[in-house]
Amino acid sequence: MFEFTTIALRGLLAAAISLAVLTARDATAAETVVPSIAIHFTFDRPIDASMAPFFLAAKDGSFGAERLNVSFSSAAGSPEALARVAKGNSELALVDINELIRFRDKDATPVKAVFVLFNRAPYAIVARRSRGIHLLPDLDGKTVGVADSDLSMRLWPALAQQNGIDTAHVKFHKISAAVREPILSAGQVDAVAGFSYLSAVNLRDRGVPGGDLVALRYADYGCEAYGFAVVVNPAFAAAKPDTVKGFVRALIAGINATVKDPARAADEAASRIDGGDRDLELERLRTVLVDNILTDEVRRNGLGDIDPARMDRAIDQIGQDFKFRNRPAAGDIFDSGFLPPVAGRLIN
Repeated sequence: MFEFTTIALRGLLAAAISLAVLTARDATAAETVVPSIAIHFTFDRPIDASMAPFFLAAKDGSFGAERLNVSFSSAAGSPEALARVAKGNSELALVDINELIRFRDKDATPVKAVFVLFNRAPYAIVARRSRGIHLLPDLDGKTVGVADSDLSMRLWPALAQQNGIDTAHVKFHKISAAVREPILSAGQVDAVAGFSYLSAVNLRDRGVPGGDLVALRYADYGCEAYGFAVVVNPAFAAAKPDTVKGFVRALIAGINATVKDPARAADEAASRIDGGDRDLELERLRTVLVDNILTDEVRRNGLGDIDPARMDRAIDQIGQDFKFRNRPAAGDIFDSGFLPPVAGRLIN
């Protein structure tokens, strides 16, 4: 009996010691868990399917895996989104990189882009073939609807000069953004300026036959501009460089997931839009992937980076319609130091 009691006591003691060790390990693990870092991310415009990579990065846990708690909001244009980042009201934002170039000329805050999402700018003039427009030179003598503060018009002078178009022979009719597609579908203008993946897709949705539409993409006519890019608050980037790198890695995972399954990505984007149309957003997303994201340059060199020589040429093109007080160089606009190695940015 004594021997049995001794054995039982030894067993209980061993169990108690094991439980104490496990408890101590759990406590140590809890103490070493790194808390999530909150990031307020701003889009420069209302949500559309081109933003799907960000939403899949959130849905699939890619941001969470980097210990990031990302919240999204929208601004009324790139200038407002840039102002939020410059003031520290938003850590990161998606903006038109060409607007960043102009912003840096008038604001001393050294906001920089750290990842280029659109390797080619989406600027385009969307026209109707039934009005005799098939190529850019066909705009001679035509009327183009242009919304207030339309970003594509900032590079029109350089594009026209490069293609031998007399700007005096093209009439630009000021309109509000809300009626851009309606007035073209109604035939009140011959073409409209805007983004190819927005206007062209919206017009087809309004019943304009696809065969009657032509998207005259600036990039097809010599425009060197990059498009939308992720910018970061400089103080945040300096204090938390690994966090910014983690955000970029998660975004790349979101892009890969979007390329792998555009339908799922479009579903996720449409679910975040009031009255979102899944089929419309899927068409929009497929257009963006082909025209703006998965370019030949990206397939060669990987996602997110720039060619400094090309960026300098793009800045020169902006300078044909914008008088720089202090012309920036490519290094003033883009910082590649937050990108992973090329192997981690290639698209399969």
